[in-house]
Amino acid sequence: MAGVLEGIRIVELAGLAPAPFAAMMLADHGADVIRIERAGHPHPIPPDKDILRRGRAEILTLDLKDPADVARVRELARGAHGLIEGFRPGVMERLGLGPDLLLQDNPRLVYGRMTGWGQEGPLSASAGHDINYIALAGNLHGYGKAGEKPVPPVNAVGDFGGGGMLLAFGMLAGILSGNGQVIDCAMVDGAALIAAQTWSLLAASMWKDERGANLLDGGAPFYDSYECADGKWVAVGALEPHFFGVLKEKLGLASSQFDPGLRDEIAAAFRHHPRDHWCALLDGTDACVAPILSMAEAPLHPHMAARRTFVEEGGFFQPAPAPRFSTPVRSCEERSDEAIQTALEEAQSPTGLLRSARNDEKN
Repeated sequence: MAGVLEGIRIVELAGLAPAPFAAMMLADHGADVIRIERAGHPHPIPPDKDILRRGRAEILTLDLKDPADVARVRELARGAHGLIEGFRPGVMERLGLGPDLLLQDNPRLVYGRMTGWGQEGPLSASAGHDINYIALAGNLHGYGKAGEKPVPPVNAVGDFGGGGMLLAFGMLAGILSGNGQVIDCAMVDGAALIAAQTWSLLAASMWKDERGANLLDGGAPFYDSYECADGKWVAVGALEPHFFGVLKEKLGLASSQFDPGLRDEIAAAFRHHPRDHWCALLDGTDACVAPILSMAEAPLHPHMAARRTFVEEGGFFQPAPAPRFSTPVRSCEERSDEAIQTALEEAQSPTGLLRSARNDEKN
């Protein structure tokens, strides 16, 4: 079944984390993503287990220092709507694949550049990882318990939320503009953007610039995690008074929402029973309590199973494509069948993709 991005063609220069995540999102929703992997570069994750590679085959393995292979990439880009790359600034230019050159070949090309620090600025040429980008953007300062060290939320904020997802948005916005675009997608910018509401609260004097002292960072006892009798945990998010009222009734609390002894009372209540007891008591209510599930548990939860938030393909669970459209997206298997096979056949000829793109324009 066709996805909502059917007909869009993207050339992806394989990289790490954010760039392939953006390409995966586009492929998940029907875009024809042609992945180019660099000859001699090992796969950091075994290809058959790398979810970020789904939806497109390993169509081409090219040596980007070989002029013939560089010419092949240029030919592919001539017939594409967009190109995604994740190298440091200047690398693509040195390879003879910079945006100025490729937009001369294809003036409508959307050229997506995914980096940590951005294409310009004092740190643009420096190495870094997610933890560095979210540190400089002010995000990491706020993650962790009061009085303790900052704790990175794995690499979700920089690489994926502020990186790959932002690039996918940028690619589609650029394609919709109908004009050639060069997208400077920097994780340091994206991480800052994700925290827009926190910056609003700070400006309104509704947020302290410290860890564990605020409404949404564990500083409030009615928005925190608690251990149960079996050592498992629950997440409590009873922010609004009426939701807190349900929590208070179900747990038999004596404290009011802003009483100083509330945190200890909630903690003591949850320690009386195992997590499954609390799930049975609170599921389906407005107490705003959810079990904190492990990766092994999450796909098996009844709600997640009913929605097929995770799908089992290739012998392991993986997150399903999201968001959901009224016109369904292709499954992972469908994306690697007919459309990818067509792209593969076209890619065998140096002029195949260009010929196909010109035929599309005539039609």
